[in-house]
Amino acid sequence: MKSLFLSMIKDHMYSKRYAKSTIEAYLFWIAAYIRFNNMQHPSSMGDTQVELYLNHLVNSQNVALGTQAQAVNALSFLYKEIINSPLIIINQSKQ
Repeated sequence: MKSLFLSMIKDHMYSKRYAKSTIEAYLFWIAAYIRFNNMQHPSSMGDTQVELYLNHLVNSQNVALGTQAQAVNALSFLYKEIINSPLIIINQSKQ
């Protein structure tokens, strides 16, 4: 893994005894979110960028409801556990 930030998240999740599959899925969604936002660090972003990303998943990527939930959980974890600034997503898109 090239990113020190993602490696730190991975180590944090291992220390909290998350399942390997959960760690891999969360890292996938966090990395995709960062790429979607032109490689900005998540600490410089927040609710608005998360909502835009989730809307992109629904409207452009047509991801399934369960997949959307996994992406939401990954980003919620990121902001609550790593950034220490929980998300407040008011208007979530639904299929």
